[in-house]
Amino acid sequence: MIKEDQSGPPENAVLQYRPVISFRVRKALGSSNPDWEDVVNEILTQAVAKIKSGEFRGDSSIGTFLYTITSRRIIDYIRQKTRVLKHAPEPPPFPDPHVEMERRERAHQVEEVVNGLKPKFRDVLYLYYYKEMSREEVARTLGISPRRVSERVNYALKLIQKAVRK
Repeated sequence: MIKEDQSGPPENAVLQYRPVISFRVRKALGSSNPDWEDVVNEILTQAVAKIKSGEFRGDSSIGTFLYTITSRRIIDYIRQKTRVLKHAPEPPPFPDPHVEMERRERAHQVEEVVNGLKPKFRDVLYLYYYKEMSREEVARTLGISPRRVSERVNYALKLIQKAVRK
């Protein structure tokens, strides 16, 4: 049980340590961490429950008892947050400036090739890829067969690939 020098119910004995526990938790977790107050409340609730259940036998002071509970709860909190972070996805790496420059040059090159295509090929590519129309919709819009749409798209892509490879 609680030592004789502690008067009143166990809640009072524990609550007098609240400022010390709060300071220790804020220092360990960071005062900007919004969870620090919840952790303090959990520690106090756990301490009162252990005192009432008889787990605290009075072999040590209440301060030492609370210090142990506080230390363990801080460690548990940090482990839990670390475990959550391990499963968080890695942010994508910054793009390599050389790769980014090559990508831009290739996009510019493809743009020039597409602009140089005959209008019948350019129009099919525009409707099919940019407007995301189906073969049938492109065929109706241009007044040609769906098969002809596929032929023009494939031929235009071959022309683009051939020009970009050079």
